[in-house]
Amino acid sequence: MNILLLGSGGREHALAWKMTQSHHCDALFIAPGNAGTSEFGTNLPISITDFDAIKNACIEHKIDMLVVGPEEPLVKGIYDFFEAHPLLQKILVVGPSAKAAQLEGSKAFSKKFMQRHNIPTAAYAEFTADNFEEGKKYISQHSLPVVLKADGLAAGKGVVIAASHEEAIKTFEEMILHKQFGDASSKVVIEEFLKGIEVSVFVLTNGADYQIIGHAKDYKRIGEGDTGLNTGGMGCVSPVPFMDELFMRKVEERIIAPTVKGLEKEELIYHGFIFFGLMNVNGNPLVIEYNCRMGDPETEVVMPRLQTDLVALFAAMDNGTLADANISYDERYCATVMAVSGGYPGDYEKNKIIHGLGPNNEKEVLVFHAGTKQDENKVLTNGGRVLAVSAYGKNITDAVTRSKNKLREISFEGMYFRKDIGYEFDEVTDSL
Repeated sequence: MNILLLGSGGREHALAWKMTQSHHCDALFIAPGNAGTSEFGTNLPISITDFDAIKNACIEHKIDMLVVGPEEPLVKGIYDFFEAHPLLQKILVVGPSAKAAQLEGSKAFSKKFMQRHNIPTAAYAEFTADNFEEGKKYISQHSLPVVLKADGLAAGKGVVIAASHEEAIKTFEEMILHKQFGDASSKVVIEEFLKGIEVSVFVLTNGADYQIIGHAKDYKRIGEGDTGLNTGGMGCVSPVPFMDELFMRKVEERIIAPTVKGLEKEELIYHGFIFFGLMNVNGNPLVIEYNCRMGDPETEVVMPRLQTDLVALFAAMDNGTLADANISYDERYCATVMAVSGGYPGDYEKNKIIHGLGPNNEKEVLVFHAGTKQDENKVLTNGGRVLAVSAYGKNITDAVTRSKNKLREISFEGMYFRKDIGYEFDEVTDSL
């Protein structure tokens, strides 16, 4: 079949790498793609939210399947757009409807959904300009630290953990009165702070059945030792040592199964990935957030470990046989380390020449492009997060070391990467 993949990051490069291994994939098109995705298919210069241009590309290239990488097209209703158009209805769209995508698109929607279905999460309250003063009073009496979240999509920047009431109230004012994130912060969700270890679990579902396809731990902070500003993710490891059979059974019974049953009960159309952002609090999982797509850079470790044919899983999701699918994994550990532009996550420059990439044909190490573009025979930086180097290893330390060794062969002006990804698991994985 002919497949169109939307997106331009490391997630999409990893998905392209995985999907083209399937004998079901005859031709792959990526819109807009990057310098790395062009190795696996044809990049199309189309915006991920230009639905009319996407429609025309699907008709021109006789697309059978649309795989949506980022959240924005899903929240804006690309599934519904295809369902409503007679020339597009036969195309299998991997992604939820706009209403179901509110699980990510609206923090308030997702919290109410969890309440309705008794899914464990942090206690919360929500406020708008209409009850702004009530919100300030609520914050002033809240235990510290306190978490403030812009209700809508804010490019991963809409969450603040405030250590003082003064900081929290100032953030609350910035979000609601000064529209720090535009419409996304017209409503603010205030949550209790959960102390624990953050992890992610990934599921593919048709809204009735599901399969777990992997889990990972992401490292958000720019600085080593998890210090400094939050980023889109500086690295990732999988599997996570403490996510054993007991913990995963809790995740499935308390969170995944009730979520999917909730989707079915509320007749929310969902044909795609669910990203469960969890906090392990003393061995018990609580939901921090849902995402309606794969994570980045989690995809860059989940896909290398997933041995099941991904396109076949998409087909099973569509034809009602997902529950019967066999999921198998590479038993090795996998780690990815992200190389970023100087200044990121603040201001940074693009169009820096990347040296030392070479052919991407190693079996143990994979270089996924996150923010790159092709300029004749040169590859240039085109984002804050530039490259995700994933590697297999006998333990996390081994995998991270291989990733870092590869990164030391690569350079661009201002390049930076964390050297301590997976640091807290060194002794754990060595003893396994």
